[in-house]
Amino acid sequence: MTRFVGAIDQGTTSTRFMVFDHGGNIITSAQKEHQQIYPNPGWVEHDPMEIWRNTQEVIGGALARAALGPADLAAVGITNQRETTVVWHKKSGHPIYNAIVWQDTRVAPAVAEFAAPGGQDRYRARTGLPLATYFSGLKIRWILENVAGARAQAEAGDLLFGNIDTFLIWHLTGGPQGGVHVTDVTNASRTLLMNLNTLQWDREILQDFGIPIAMLPKIVSSSEVYGTARHPAVAGVAISGDLGDQQAALVGQACFKPGEAKNTYGTGCFMLMNTGEKAVLSNFGLLTTLAYQFGAKPACYALEGSIAITGALVQWIRDNLGLIEKSSDIEALARTVNDNGGAYFVPAFSGLYAPYWKGDARGVIAGLTRFANKGHLARAVLENRDQGRHALALDIKPADHVPRALGGDHDDVDFLVRLY
Repeated sequence: MTRFVGAIDQGTTSTRFMVFDHGGNIITSAQKEHQQIYPNPGWVEHDPMEIWRNTQEVIGGALARAALGPADLAAVGITNQRETTVVWHKKSGHPIYNAIVWQDTRVAPAVAEFAAPGGQDRYRARTGLPLATYFSGLKIRWILENVAGARAQAEAGDLLFGNIDTFLIWHLTGGPQGGVHVTDVTNASRTLLMNLNTLQWDREILQDFGIPIAMLPKIVSSSEVYGTARHPAVAGVAISGDLGDQQAALVGQACFKPGEAKNTYGTGCFMLMNTGEKAVLSNFGLLTTLAYQFGAKPACYALEGSIAITGALVQWIRDNLGLIEKSSDIEALARTVNDNGGAYFVPAFSGLYAPYWKGDARGVIAGLTRFANKGHLARAVLENRDQGRHALALDIKPADHVPRALGGDHDDVDFLVRLY
């Protein structure tokens, strides 16, 4: 009997389930958007239970479309929006607050507070990350300090934390009835809480942030059997792959050699370059992150340049300004003019990411005159998206120098990121 592999792709704006055959061909898929919640300026939230319901729906829908059942699946893997933070009660499985999305900037005061004694790079040597609103750790702290009773429950061992991968794996494998509480190294590396060298939670940082280690998931590799699904749609299927979305793209593009890089365009724009088994610290404001770890093999690292908003700008034009009815309409609207009429966007809705890491920056539409119309704005949106494709420029020496550089000359392999 032919068996297939299922993949959950839980992104910032939607959830998708796809089934692949042994040759990598798509057999079936289903996708559903979820609500973007904006309680205050700079705040971005998701309803984790809506994401869980959508995940169940797209799994069932995709399998039904191809007349497949659990017995047809050899395994299910997951890739997910990174840094988005969920804290839930382990007895009920219900979040105590909405998921705080990676784009959210509410922890900016905490970033300033913790940067005051040692600078924004206070934890970079251990985590590869600057203090920024982007990462999960300070979001956990915010929930513990601002949700009534949360800290007491966490210290009593009643609460669990996870990025979206952890939340879904826990529910798929039983939830309150024995769900597996794990995250892989790539997702753990986006929390500002994991030590790059030990691949374990850094107890000193946890103490600084006031986060009980008992609420954190076990850190595992990106490819191993974490548990068996108990949800009826995939009951008995092994859950055996977990990668943050950008790292999953790196693996999907087979960038397995040091110096190989990929760029992905979705909600944001992210370039990752494989640096092999060495964690290379950037001199240009890039992130040092885990690329992947396959089973018991050594972990591989990557350098990353990040732009928060690129494709999401099309969604913003659609939902917030109402200039188009669906995302695909923007192309036709942009073609009604010959150029952008002098208008351009800086979509710093969540601050500026690499290399600046300025959480207080905000979006700007500039160059407007009475001449400008909605076609010019649509054109500016698309041109901004295209700029994102070139903004993360590799400024490295020729390729034959890369192996030497990976041995210690970091200047030769760092990205020089030019934004806007």
